[in-house]
Amino acid sequence: MATLEIVRKEIVDLHDFFTEWFNGTADRDQLEPRFLSRLHEDVQFIPPEGQVMSGAFLKEGIARGYGTNADFRSKIRDVNIRYERGDLVLATYTEWQTGSKVSAEANNARITTVLVEMTDPLTWLHIQETWLPDAVRDAGMPSL
Repeated sequence: MATLEIVRKEIVDLHDFFTEWFNGTADRDQLEPRFLSRLHEDVQFIPPEGQVMSGAFLKEGIARGYGTNADFRSKIRDVNIRYERGDLVLATYTEWQTGSKVSAEANNARITTVLVEMTDPLTWLHIQETWLPDAVRDAGMPSL
């Protein structure tokens, strides 16, 4: 399988898990194998608001979010490999959300840049999200 296909599958599968987790339809014992095990111990996450979150903070927040957002949905589009060197891959993708309770807008869109290590499963090293402009969001919001 090509690098792009591996990375796309990982990103889509992880976001599908987030939807199930926040909806409360995932089994609670899936947090470790489907999410936590994929994060490097020193991972950093920067959401669109700009604060830098440690992996521990991210893990705790996701764990607390189980079943808190039954209307949450997301769709991943535009996965691209921006740089690849050895087993490190820099990728971008857009994430389109509806029903979000934790974002300023329930329906929102962001572009995400990730650095992953091509291990099995992939290891997420760094995640940074940036809001897409409202005009882009409004023009491109998919039906979820």
